[in-house]
Amino acid sequence: MELTPRLRLSNWLVRQGLMGLPENDLLRGFCERCRAAGMPLSRAIVFIDTLHPIFEGRGFRWNDGESNESDAFEYGSTSTGEANQTWRRSAFYHMLENGHEEMVIDLADPSHDFSMIGELAEKGHKHFAAFVHRFGEAGTIGEMDCFYSYYTTRHSDGFDEHHMAALRDLVPVLGLAIKSAAQVEIARTLGRVYLGRDTAEQVLRGRMQRGVTEKIKAVLWYSDVRGSTAISARIGPDEIIPFLNDYAQASIDAIHDAGGEVLKLIGDGVLAMFTNENMAVAKRAALRAEHRFRHNIRVLNDRRENEGRPTTTAYVGLHIGEVFYGNIGSEDRLDFTVVGPAVNEVSRIASMCNSVDREFLVSTAFRTGLDNAGRNYLVSTGRFVLRGIGHAQDLYTLDPAVAADEVIGGKYERYLAG
Repeated sequence: MELTPRLRLSNWLVRQGLMGLPENDLLRGFCERCRAAGMPLSRAIVFIDTLHPIFEGRGFRWNDGESNESDAFEYGSTSTGEANQTWRRSAFYHMLENGHEEMVIDLADPSHDFSMIGELAEKGHKHFAAFVHRFGEAGTIGEMDCFYSYYTTRHSDGFDEHHMAALRDLVPVLGLAIKSAAQVEIARTLGRVYLGRDTAEQVLRGRMQRGVTEKIKAVLWYSDVRGSTAISARIGPDEIIPFLNDYAQASIDAIHDAGGEVLKLIGDGVLAMFTNENMAVAKRAALRAEHRFRHNIRVLNDRRENEGRPTTTAYVGLHIGEVFYGNIGSEDRLDFTVVGPAVNEVSRIASMCNSVDREFLVSTAFRTGLDNAGRNYLVSTGRFVLRGIGHAQDLYTLDPAVAADEVIGGKYERYLAG
């Protein structure tokens, strides 16, 4: 590849990296432009570790022909098991262990026993060029400390010195563009994991100033694991976190599936909200989440019982009210959350579940505004003055007939789906 097309490709990578082109499109554009400039690429894979609660990193593929492989993939931990064995047999592991930044392999040479080499040769690839570009300490995030890539050709003479010189110049630029895209994804992941989905998007759009809030009307959810303190006291320390995680997962999945936003995890409690221009729609979404939560708990408890682990259930309170939604805190430590009397009230409603021996309670304000069908599924448990709340109100729970009568239960499920 001559100098002019190299510069053009380098400039294209920089522009598209600044524009935020996704990683798979960056790789495809890179490979297609290399081929157009005379480099006989037949396959390319790049991958980079990331910072994510589930998987270790992400990779991207390009092939010169039709393939049933996806152009993007995620991989889990390579520290144990079969994944660790595969990683230790890879050319990249060998390069890291020996301090090599590049490696060129004739795929017909039987002396190389790296993973994937034989498979590439069987598919007609002749030569293989791998690169490892390390990041400096200041450029490392979590395990993301290298950019890995390899390129193959079907050309019988392999990559010549002009091809390799071009790759040495261009692959670092490709790596920088992909690292930039990966860092944006990491920021979004961290925001979603620690702030919530909608809240993270607001912060990433620039809503970070202290005191910047908006007054919104929302359906508020507060759930609390039943008897968690007593259970935690009698199980081993290594079982406490898995126990809390299991029940948190059951509630968070239900809230997200119904379109809600998880705002905060408070010990074993979950604070969430449901919003919509039509508050009746938001209320039905919250009821749908509660119904799904009960299903998730049943499935979870079946599994934990089979494993010989303790099981429990959870209290849920629902309320509706106006809250301030935004940044609250100090100049250098902010929390993007909701505050207001309605938030305190929903937590008090959830705490009343134990007193009235019900797992689910909603406020009078929540019940008001539901259609007739929705109101008919909620029955009063009595009138109460909540601690710290200056007025008495009726609290409602789901009609026991919903669980006891299959026909009524079916009608309720159709109501929630409507």
